[in-house]
Amino acid sequence: MAKDHGSQIKDDSLYEELRKQGNSKEKAARIANAKANGSLDHRSTHLEDRSKADLMKEAREIGIEGRSKMDKVALVKAIRNHK
Repeated sequence: MAKDHGSQIKDDSLYEELRKQGNSKEKAARIANAKANGSLDHRSTHLEDRSKADLMKEAREIGIEGRSKMDKVALVKAIRNHK
């Protein structure tokens, strides 16, 4: 049974699974809450399929330093390695 993480986390079991996989608290919360409210974007599940602008937006949201100087390949790598 999933622990109750408070009212800010809408899907506690998904949040816990994402944390076990090594995702940051912020990323796990965003994914769990988006899935719970049905707003999880399924158009591009692979980072490589997303536009550079989308990758820049995500990098900004999760706080990746030096993103403005990165190309698309570097952004994908930085997002994947963010914990």
